Amino acid sequence: METSAARPPHRLDPAGGCPHTVNARLLAGGAVAPVELPGGIEGMAVLGHDALREFLQHPEVAKNARHFTDLREGRIPAGWPLLTFATVQGMTTADGEDHRRLRSLVGHAFTPRRVEQLRPRIEQLTASLLDDLARAAQAADGVADLRRHFALPLPLAVICELLGVEAEFRDRLHHLSSQVVATGIEPAEAIAANRELVAVLGEIAATKAAAPADDLTSALIAARDEGGDRLGDQELIGTLLLMIVAGHETTLNLITNAVRALCAHRDQLDLVRAGRASWADVVEETLRWDAPVSYFPFRYPVRDLTVDDTLIPAGTPVLAGYSAAGRDPAAHGPDADRFDVTRPARPGAVRHLSLGHGAHYCLGAPLARLEACIALERLFTRFPHLELAAAEGDLVPHAGFVGNSVRTLPVRLTPGASPGV
Repeated sequence: METSAARPPHRLDPAGGCPHTVNARLLAGGAVAPVELPGGIEGMAVLGHDALREFLQHPEVAKNARHFTDLREGRIPAGWPLLTFATVQGMTTADGEDHRRLRSLVGHAFTPRRVEQLRPRIEQLTASLLDDLARAAQAADGVADLRRHFALPLPLAVICELLGVEAEFRDRLHHLSSQVVATGIEPAEAIAANRELVAVLGEIAATKAAAPADDLTSALIAARDEGGDRLGDQELIGTLLLMIVAGHETTLNLITNAVRALCAHRDQLDLVRAGRASWADVVEETLRWDAPVSYFPFRYPVRDLTVDDTLIPAGTPVLAGYSAAGRDPAAHGPDADRFDVTRPARPGAVRHLSLGHGAHYCLGAPLARLEACIALERLFTRFPHLELAAAEGDLVPHAGFVGNSVRTLPVRLTPGASPGV
């Protein structure tokens, strides 16, 4: 049996970068790899598809940070860039009954039926944002940043409308959430960003408590005010934080990565236009091929655990390597690094794990899929000749090793396109 010390740890670059070359090298050495987290903290990453699927649903793997040995024993300083992932009080750090209780409070808003009811509003927002994208391009010689003008405001508006968050807060919330999930942020900045984000969410909650409305935040406040153990004050703020961050950052990266992939693989776009593949196929292949989340923190074995012949000691912080699992040749074949919207799933297997697996499977998956499908279909229908306005190699990768995308996506629209065309 290989032990966790048998491979030298890979130091994850806090500044981020395209993960795929590193992932391929790490995967060549096995499905589980020791990694060095910011601050020299020892961790592990589960990279192989089958190993990750096993790990994500293992009964002796926990999410609650009381199992995080370095944190429990005082070796994690304030301002550690990954601290919020470990300590925020909400669904992503809860186990068992606590997890089921918290998930049930918001789950009704994300059922496939309820999400489908949002389709007209998502279509309306999409049409409006495409007008904005065209205006931005007109003002800049036909080139606009698709991430800023389209991929970001769509999911941010949808999740904020669900939560009842006024438009005046949205830019600030995105800026703060980006800082909270950044892995290269300085400790003082991390502390300040977390404090400000909690303060903003507290302000939003106080406004809703004073004037409840038909939105998810008001429903959560009602659950808190009913007393008992339905929802605590810190859980309310933690749940709002998780909903806002996860509710737009992942879909933002998904839409951005899908547009990049289609622009780089015009033959795949032609297959969709010819009816030989669907926009849903594009979304699923993007989730596999260029997962919007690369390494997601954290899970902790509650006892020493062997995964794919590798020992993961109890209390180790473990990252879910979604971008690596998506291109694992053992699961997806020797052409795993090829973008193919007609790729069949293995019999009896899931196509990818990029939205999680098991009890903590992404609650917002139906909404993310619907938003991305509508966004891509309407975008390429409105601008059929859309192309990247920069070489792929010149696009600057997302800051940090959690999210996986690029910071800007300059695109050139149909020549002469204007609002309303």
